[in-house]
Amino acid sequence: MKRSEINRQIDFAIDFFSKHSFKLPSWAYFSPDKWKTKGEEYDEIRVAQLGWDITDFGKGKFSEEGLTLFTVRNGYPARVPYKPYCEKIMIVGNNQVTPTHFHWKKMEDIINRGGGDLCIQLWKADERTDEKTEKAFTLKIDSVLHTFHAGDTVRLKPGESICFEPYVYHNFWAEGGPALVGEVSTVNDDSNDNRFYESLGRFPQIIEDEPARFCLCNEYGK
Repeated sequence: MKRSEINRQIDFAIDFFSKHSFKLPSWAYFSPDKWKTKGEEYDEIRVAQLGWDITDFGKGKFSEEGLTLFTVRNGYPARVPYKPYCEKIMIVGNNQVTPTHFHWKKMEDIINRGGGDLCIQLWKADERTDEKTEKAFTLKIDSVLHTFHAGDTVRLKPGESICFEPYVYHNFWAEGGPALVGEVSTVNDDSNDNRFYESLGRFPQIIEDEPARFCLCNEYGK
């Protein structure tokens, strides 16, 4: 991705979050130069990779396959006492697909917080091979148990949510406009707990065509 596109997407996200009355912490707006002035009191943000995460999954077509995320809070093994939970806020663009994946460990609630409908396609994965199966399986939507079959699509209206257990493949996109999407989960580990159905990069390769105006969550030490 070009740095100019990342800057532009963060500008859009700040405006979109504001329109939906979702407030970000003050450090969300720090420039890279300001981050250089911050000491160890900010280390939890750096180590837990909180903050901005703009990704095209290495495909180079963000508007078609990409995702805007902001991690508000997250645990990590070295933290004492250990924080066992994570919260994210995301923007899923209209017809913008997040590619098919599951998590080996993480359990997560995905919540449509407003805007367009959130559409999610589902499969159960085989726990030995990680491959998709044709098995029926159950998940809870707003705490109510539902049965699904391979390839079923769920449509979540604003206010609705679904709980994903490990080994459930899912991809998602928005219809009827961008969707504000919340995630409440166990600890998030993007380095070790994402199993994409196709081989993909989790973080983008960045072309520095203009100065960065924000730090991404994997850039604090750079």
